Amino acid sequence: MPAPLRPLVVTLALPDDVQSELDALRRRWFPSGRTAVGAHLTLFHAVPGELEDQVRADLAEAVERGPVAVRLSGVMSLGKGAAYAVESPDLARRHDTLQRAWWPHLTRQDQQRLRAHVTLQNKVEPAVARATVESLRAEFRPADVEAPGFDLWRYDGGPWTHLARFAG
Repeated sequence: MPAPLRPLVVTLALPDDVQSELDALRRRWFPSGRTAVGAHLTLFHAVPGELEDQVRADLAEAVERGPVAVRLSGVMSLGKGAAYAVESPDLARRHDTLQRAWWPHLTRQDQQRLRAHVTLQNKVEPAVARATVESLRAEFRPADVEAPGFDLWRYDGGPWTHLARFAG
């Protein structure tokens, strides 16, 4: 019996300028040595790799409606980290559609309601995280973003391998 394929990760694809800004914030605030993956908004953390063909088809269909309107709406505490909160009824609808399509194969984490955010810092002491949240809040300005679509990655035991971008 062949070994199971590595899991797939699905993220929201962000415009290059927004991605660059978020990557810079992540490099600034994320613990050193742990920034192999850039800033990202994870929609699904571990879709079975055996579903790759279906995932690709479903993501292609999900972007047929065009870009995804999202709002970077505020700074949120993660307890041991900090993130930008993201609001988007459009993203929530598309996530729900994909979630229903893959439901029997999803982990408990991926079956939860989407709490969209971009993690800028994680796995630090709570006091450090609180200071980061305060600093980010002092500089934060809400932003409306047209996200082009979705990125598909393969989890390779630490780093991720980019497989495809699905853009509307």
